[in-house]
Amino acid sequence: MGNEDRDRHFDVIVVGLGGMGSATLYELARRGKRVLGLESFEIPHELGSSHGVNRIIRLAYYEHPSYVPLLRRAYELWQELERRADDSLLITTGSIDTDVADGPVFNGSLESCRLHGVPHEVLTATQTNGRFPGYRLPEGHRALFQADGGFLLSEKCIVAYVQQALALGAQVRTRERVQEWEAGGEGVSVETNQGRYHASRLVITAGAWAAQMVPELAGLAVPERQVLGWFRTAHGPRFAPDAFPVFNAAFPEGRYYGFPEYGTPGLKIGRYHHLNETVQPDSVRRTISREDEEVLRVAVERYFPDANREILSTKTCMFTNSPDEHFILDLLPDRPEVAVAAGFSGHGFKFCSVVGEVLAELVTLGETRHDISLFQVERFRKR
Repeated sequence: MGNEDRDRHFDVIVVGLGGMGSATLYELARRGKRVLGLESFEIPHELGSSHGVNRIIRLAYYEHPSYVPLLRRAYELWQELERRADDSLLITTGSIDTDVADGPVFNGSLESCRLHGVPHEVLTATQTNGRFPGYRLPEGHRALFQADGGFLLSEKCIVAYVQQALALGAQVRTRERVQEWEAGGEGVSVETNQGRYHASRLVITAGAWAAQMVPELAGLAVPERQVLGWFRTAHGPRFAPDAFPVFNAAFPEGRYYGFPEYGTPGLKIGRYHHLNETVQPDSVRRTISREDEEVLRVAVERYFPDANREILSTKTCMFTNSPDEHFILDLLPDRPEVAVAAGFSGHGFKFCSVVGEVLAELVTLGETRHDISLFQVERFRKR
């Protein structure tokens, strides 16, 4: 095979090099595969779902107890990446999952910890507010504190994975958009705006663009506009990483998530399903309105009042939601040469490291050691 042909033929092609794709690229390269990563934008970029400094990681998981074993492996792999990159990527602050005493966020988190033996503490609102003075939880709330929670430096994680993959021989092409792909008995071919490539296997980790890439995901991986805000704090030490755990909080105004001050000045906060705006990823509104700010400020004012100052920074990103808000992580049933990872529904980044391992195993072995039965595409066909 000549050099030109070799530059067009690979063992695996990975489409999309955000959190999931960058980890997959690395996991394939470390297995000795000749792998190509294609990214429509740059590495990293602010047009998808992984920008804005950081993303929460937590072991207490109300969404479903079966996520906890994956999380334990994710922690191991993130720590391994830190060692390889010789950089700090995971900052431990502890995590707070809070809700009314009989609410699903508190009780689901408690159930997952008990089922999997995750160390935790149960706190009343008064105990939480006394221990973490940046909080003002309302009477009647309960909080589950888990000491291993914290946040990942999301953009740095993506860069670290790509750098490690390149060092192992992976090829990466940026600003190259996939226009179409085909899969058949001879493998897969991928047509971009700059040429055609061939491989035995294809991995699609296209984030908010997943349904555009995989017709089977139409209606199953739906992009939604999300807004993050950073609010200036008084009593800054109350919002330092060693004094203010990350939070996942169900309030009457909605379910919110947030971070201590780090990297960008201010308390960082968002609300899940911000304004319930379904969007097209190439035309999402990125300007911030007064309504966007008020959705966030109402929670800051009531539950984190020492950060109820001017808003210092905002970012627009996207969730890509599945109908049940569980991941889509599978080989395509009718085209097993192709693996997809999509529909992470606003809680996926913490799993990037283990999702990369899962996808690498799926396309090299046809199966994975991890239990991904909750995430199979077939579950939607059974409805």
